[in-house]
Amino acid sequence: MSSKIVLRAEDLDGYLTDKDNEYLAQMDALYEKAMASMKVISAGGFSSTLAAEEKKVIDVFTEMGHLMQDICKEVPGLNVFSFETDAGSQAEASRVISKLRDIRTGHDEFLYYNQRAYEMLFRLAYTQGPSENKNHLVVKTPVTFPVQNYAVHKIPDIDYKLENTVMCVMLRGALLPSMIMSKEIEEYSSHGYVTPFALFKIKRDESKKEDNMEYVLDLDKSFFNLQELDGKDLIFADPMNATGGSLVTVVKYLQNNGVKPKSIKFFNVISALKGSLRVVRALDNCTCYTLWMDPVLNASAYIMPGLGDAGDRLNGRDTEEAPRNIIQLIADYGSNIAGLYRSQLRKIEQTVLGK
Repeated sequence: MSSKIVLRAEDLDGYLTDKDNEYLAQMDALYEKAMASMKVISAGGFSSTLAAEEKKVIDVFTEMGHLMQDICKEVPGLNVFSFETDAGSQAEASRVISKLRDIRTGHDEFLYYNQRAYEMLFRLAYTQGPSENKNHLVVKTPVTFPVQNYAVHKIPDIDYKLENTVMCVMLRGALLPSMIMSKEIEEYSSHGYVTPFALFKIKRDESKKEDNMEYVLDLDKSFFNLQELDGKDLIFADPMNATGGSLVTVVKYLQNNGVKPKSIKFFNVISALKGSLRVVRALDNCTCYTLWMDPVLNASAYIMPGLGDAGDRLNGRDTEEAPRNIIQLIADYGSNIAGLYRSQLRKIEQTVLGK
């Protein structure tokens, strides 16, 4: 039996509806207009010409944003932070995304803004709206005079949403975001619940283009227990969702092997419209949460305008000759990350070493 599971782009496209394809064609046409102006801006020239082209780009992006909002209203499984929150929160999301996109943003800042992004996504998924009950946190403080001081804080009682969850990690760019989400769950759980982890070694074939892309799940280099995933609320956190292929490959494999998730949640910092539509069309009971939605993919299946390779910007680049394994990648995060996410790292080590 093959230890590698392969999903192809044409299989994914089969899930899209005719209306989905119409929307995607509209978005492609709009982005072509934007790129025509981008070409003029990047070439330089008279300030009046550049200002006119920048105005055209702004107008096209505004039109694409309105179209994406209309699409998301029709598709309940798509939840975009910048479409569903108040003006102040939208501004916060816009600023975070602009820093992540910026070519000048270095590694430490990129990590910081990813952490902020996932804190915002957690709020969108778990704490939006009225909270029925509260948990009380009693915290011992450093103040001891005239007596030992304690502080009382209230947080939403959302244990029932959290304590059936498993973090499913699509290596390798998804490792740190998954740890961040697990940490948020631990902090909001009144019992300090630390999610189990399931690790999937999946990658797309970068020699192929968007229309013939293949997604390869390597079971020999994955670490999970099918029985521990059945009936669970599965969480996937990947900073970028370009095509949706990796998630669909993993979930379809699990379902074909008897796993029936209670629910599936997919958390992205940036998601392409096409990838989001593919995911919710292909997978029942799956909800996508994204901080920001981008309009199109290029021929190589990269998000535009995008932010580059999020995995490389988070973890540094691997060489083809000596790619790091999961333990080496964790070690390279350093003592600060190891200390902050120590509970998550212990769970991951148990998953990897206990296989």
